[in-house]
Amino acid sequence: MSGVRIAGLRKEYGSAVAVQDIDLDIAPGEFVALLGPSGCGKTTTLRCLAGLEVPTRGEISIGEKPVFSAEKSLFVPPEKRKIGMVFQSYALWPHMTVGANVGYPLKLAKVDKKTAAGQVQDLLQRVHLGDRTSQMAVALSGGQQQRVALARAMVNRPAVMLFDEPLSNLDAKLRLSMRAQIRELHDEFGTTSVYVTHDQEEAIALADRVVVMNAGLIEQLGTPTQLYTRPASAFVADFMGFQNVLPARVESVLPGELVVSLTGTPSLLRLHDDSGRWGPGDEIAIAFRSGHVRVRIGDSTSPGVLRGRVRRTSYLGSSQRVLVDVGGVAIRAQVDEGEFALFGPDDLAPGREVDLEISADTIVPLAAAGAPVAASTAPVGV
Repeated sequence: MSGVRIAGLRKEYGSAVAVQDIDLDIAPGEFVALLGPSGCGKTTTLRCLAGLEVPTRGEISIGEKPVFSAEKSLFVPPEKRKIGMVFQSYALWPHMTVGANVGYPLKLAKVDKKTAAGQVQDLLQRVHLGDRTSQMAVALSGGQQQRVALARAMVNRPAVMLFDEPLSNLDAKLRLSMRAQIRELHDEFGTTSVYVTHDQEEAIALADRVVVMNAGLIEQLGTPTQLYTRPASAFVADFMGFQNVLPARVESVLPGELVVSLTGTPSLLRLHDDSGRWGPGDEIAIAFRSGHVRVRIGDSTSPGVLRGRVRRTSYLGSSQRVLVDVGGVAIRAQVDEGEFALFGPDDLAPGREVDLEISADTIVPLAAAGAPVAASTAPVGV
């Protein structure tokens, strides 16, 4: 197994900076996802690692071998980096059979035909296409073609596997099955994997660690649990699916707790924090998920309660999303299927008054930079 080391990586296209001096160490056998919106630099980073782009400066090593160094004028071409790559567009040879596509890297490596045939059939069996060897690759479905691309990338046992949004062209059901297969093969072969995606659910389901990128920089690097529960910035919170990222003001600091007010309202919330970062009067952001907001009818005496009026609801089958106006601030809540019986037919109708209970340990305090200026002026689809 080979790890990856990226140091001071920068990529410029004229005056535009796609990647800004990032550092990243990936352990041998680790699965790392590069996550972020379009234009954040994740694909450019992957292409620099693959040798498909020449960085402006920095260093890249695969295992103990440097493959790029601006200082030493070193650039190892892609075919000599011992990598496998799966693209979004499959990139299969349309005039070749499934077996010929998968075996092409072995042909280039001059592996003898008998050995190559065995390796090809082994990989095709692993991706459940062992009976399609002689079929033309383009005659397969999209999911099957992507499995052919996966088998081709892994057939010569690369040191590092690179994935460039390989599942974005597939439907939801196929994405789930392919996601499981990619992780199973990673674990079985012990390959180091770097996976680019804009889908936070995909990233946390697949990766050992997730790198959240924004504007060519690393916003946060951590385990899926760390990013899902304790985002480091308002940008990461929003991208990791926190439906509520709101401006707030610290009113007082208690042992292990903050008392904050939602900006523009008298509403107060308590949240757990022992970082010592904040003081009375500080402008911050707070983040919490809609699933952590309990909707109650009638006066509630629980701590962390906000009073508001329903703006609209959306039925999602196993849950119902509720958008509530609290003093001009839009807050998103979620009523799960098991709670439906607690409400009458009109209890969540627009204009009805409700209480929102938010546990202190589910609210994350964040630096105000990057938080919405006023949540009530942002788009408020449930």
